[in-house]
Amino acid sequence: MSMPMFPVGDDPGSSFPELLKRVGLGPAMQSSGDLSVPHATTCVALRFADGVVMAGDRRATSGNLISHRGMEKVVQADRHSGVTIAGAAGPAMEMIKLFQLQLEHYEKVEGSSLSLEGKANQLSMMVRGNLPAAMQGMVVVPIFAGYDLRRGTGRLFTYDVTGGRYEEHDYVATGSGMLHAGTVIKIAWRDGLSREAAVALACRGLWEAADADSATGGPDALRGIYPVVATITADGWQRLDDTELATTFTSIAEEVRSR
Repeated sequence: MSMPMFPVGDDPGSSFPELLKRVGLGPAMQSSGDLSVPHATTCVALRFADGVVMAGDRRATSGNLISHRGMEKVVQADRHSGVTIAGAAGPAMEMIKLFQLQLEHYEKVEGSSLSLEGKANQLSMMVRGNLPAAMQGMVVVPIFAGYDLRRGTGRLFTYDVTGGRYEEHDYVATGSGMLHAGTVIKIAWRDGLSREAAVALACRGLWEAADADSATGGPDALRGIYPVVATITADGWQRLDDTELATTFTSIAEEVRSR
């Protein structure tokens, strides 16, 4: 495929989705009919002293069946931001891949990266573009979080199905287990949490969600499957390894057992 050329005044500029649309390769984020598709569930994010923690369970369900046990719902967007997804798994993963390409495309075209606020706005446009599919049940509800280098702090953004973007100042949860996970975090969250305390709180929220919500998967020591947990600070994205998570969930299990 040759490099597309555009007349003056009709250049899509640094918008990668607009470029795809102009060359006839726009994403097909629409569906028809009542499809039984895998759905991703519970994700949380919260601020701590040095940035943000993002966490998500690994289970995807199709109705009352477990369709995937190891789905990754917490994804790095770029060095200083990440996305978690809940809702229809297929459109959600397509949206995230397009979002990653948009951020990379913008940086190459403009010579600098988007601000964190700009990234949140770009994702809002993509969620809005999925509205026709959402009206048919293919809902995608992400959480966007990152470290704002200009402000020197972590920030959290949540969305509704129409693309509405809302900044959450402390913590946020989404998915079928959001009530249980969000309540746990709401009770224990404090300003200035350490990294260790914030990771433990995010894991505890997912634990309680999995205990009450059948669509949310808990830690699976038998298969070695643990939730995806990552921190984003001034030093960038860092995903926690399963060894650290195993220790954290063992501590939670011992505390629950002792009650």
